[in-house]
Amino acid sequence: MDTESFLFKAFIFLVAAVIGVPIAKRLGLGSVLGYLIAGVLIGPFVFGLVGRDVEDIMHFAEFGVVMMLFLVGLELEPKKLWRMRMPILGLGGLQVLFTGFLFTIIAMLFDQTWQAALAIGMVLALSSTAIVLQTLTEKGLMKTDSGRSSFSVLLFQDIAIIPMLALMPLLASAPVEIINDDHGLTQLQGWQQTLAVVGSIVFIILLGRFLIQPIFNLIARTGLKEIFIATSLLLVIGITLVMQWVGLSPALGAFLAGVVLAESEYRHELEVGLGPFKSLLLGLFFITVGASINLDLLMQDTASIISLVLGLIIIKVIVLFLLAKFFKMPLMENLIFSFALAQGGEFAFVLFSFAAQNGVLTEHMISTLTVVVALSMALTPLLMILSEKVLQPLFDRQELSRDYDEIDDGETPVIVAGYGRFGQIVSRLLRSQGFQTTLLEYDAVQIDLVRKFGTKAFYGDVTNLDLLKAAGAENAKMIVLSVDNVDKAIIVTELCRKNFPELKIFARAKGRREAYEIKKAGAHCVIRETLGSALLLGREALVELGYRKYQAQRAAQTFLHYDNMHMEELTELWGDEKQYILAATEKAELLEAVLKSDIQDRAQIQNQSWDTDSRSQINDNIDIKQSPNED
Repeated sequence: MDTESFLFKAFIFLVAAVIGVPIAKRLGLGSVLGYLIAGVLIGPFVFGLVGRDVEDIMHFAEFGVVMMLFLVGLELEPKKLWRMRMPILGLGGLQVLFTGFLFTIIAMLFDQTWQAALAIGMVLALSSTAIVLQTLTEKGLMKTDSGRSSFSVLLFQDIAIIPMLALMPLLASAPVEIINDDHGLTQLQGWQQTLAVVGSIVFIILLGRFLIQPIFNLIARTGLKEIFIATSLLLVIGITLVMQWVGLSPALGAFLAGVVLAESEYRHELEVGLGPFKSLLLGLFFITVGASINLDLLMQDTASIISLVLGLIIIKVIVLFLLAKFFKMPLMENLIFSFALAQGGEFAFVLFSFAAQNGVLTEHMISTLTVVVALSMALTPLLMILSEKVLQPLFDRQELSRDYDEIDDGETPVIVAGYGRFGQIVSRLLRSQGFQTTLLEYDAVQIDLVRKFGTKAFYGDVTNLDLLKAAGAENAKMIVLSVDNVDKAIIVTELCRKNFPELKIFARAKGRREAYEIKKAGAHCVIRETLGSALLLGREALVELGYRKYQAQRAAQTFLHYDNMHMEELTELWGDEKQYILAATEKAELLEAVLKSDIQDRAQIQNQSWDTDSRSQINDNIDIKQSPNED
């Protein structure tokens, strides 16, 4: 068998991904670390299943990063990008400036010339766009403060690659000739590269505005999905070639093209068509990063390389943490942000290659720093686990050592634990009907925010028995658990059932699984988040489809009644998977039969009072009293 053939290498990479990633996910390590470990194992320094030409494969795999930035750009309309200018320029700019400055000073202390030190500082200031975005997306953190801030910093870093590439030839110790070879304009002088930068960006914007739209219109008329996907790939590859020709970041060009097309009606088709290619190529990129880690060099100088890796991570964490604190990012978000961006970036490999071409760094220095950057990237998932499993729970318990507030509301009939959006709605409804509530919240930032609106809420951990007593749980009629942490809801439920048996427990649950767990812990009423709103929407959909309004309302009420009744019955079977599935299937069929029978029995009922045009009059008519376990 030809072990150097393309098909054999593709087979090895796919086997490594198929085996390594599920195991890593099963162990809670995430897919990125699974790809990296798989790459290390199949690489030239362990099993040697892929040769030392892995760098050639990485150049191909980097196209996955390019495609990811194109798809990210599709999500950002120019107006939205303009609104993000402050975090991009402020947080992102300061991060690159301070981190690069620190690494430059440190490199000079180790007897590097100022040119080499500046090159090292610029390279190490970057973080991994591919790993960070993939990790945050898997954890569902992209829409949080930490996710948005991380994206802003990464975006600025990608933009900063342009002046870094332009500056690198100027740092050469000897004059650099102007060459126009197979690599295009990568050897141009600084001012010439600046013109190339401006020209390429203008070209991409004009291309997206005036040429791409008519082309996609023409392709869409063919009705051939594969041609549309081929055109999408052609677009991204073409932009990549243009940016490489002028010696700039292909990822930045792809991102700009995505932003230009963000308002196009073909945006979603592009996302769907390119998504699988992006995921596959990103996986290949992570594997090649793992395979490129020079374990021979690591074994020869283990102490120095480990020290450099730890130094890189610690310095970046400190800089990122202080910047986030300066920008008033909440502590928990700050920890995620700081640890997520604490590695080197994939564009370091591009800059190292450019530095080698221009004689800015020695081969030995580049080999060493390549291992350091690759190891820091491989450690990113572990850093995120350290932050998530160790530091965040630790600081969550301490919460900056803030003392619990003294509760001075006196006794109220209702305690609301968790004053987020869910708890606010419940509390406002009860207060509007004359029932006073005692509000407890563990997020200090949320407490300070709601107090600005004149709402009295108290800081404290609702799992603390003394706090519950101080809040009046012994004499209150009800506690509403609107916390979004199911484990905490279960703890409080058990505490209340044991210490306050007369207290009614109404709890929020994300879905059916969480509702069963809280219900089995002893809650009297469990409200699932989605069922109520889903029924309201479904009712309006039935009206639009031709149902009379009373018919749609009755169908929704019937569904809600039987679903709640069935959930009460199925709670006892939760935990016995076989029996639960059998019973749940039977009850789902029963509910469907009941609804069909009800339609037939009442097909002739007329009630003109339901036929008003104002749907808002019946928008909340689902009977909450019949909904002890509403979704």
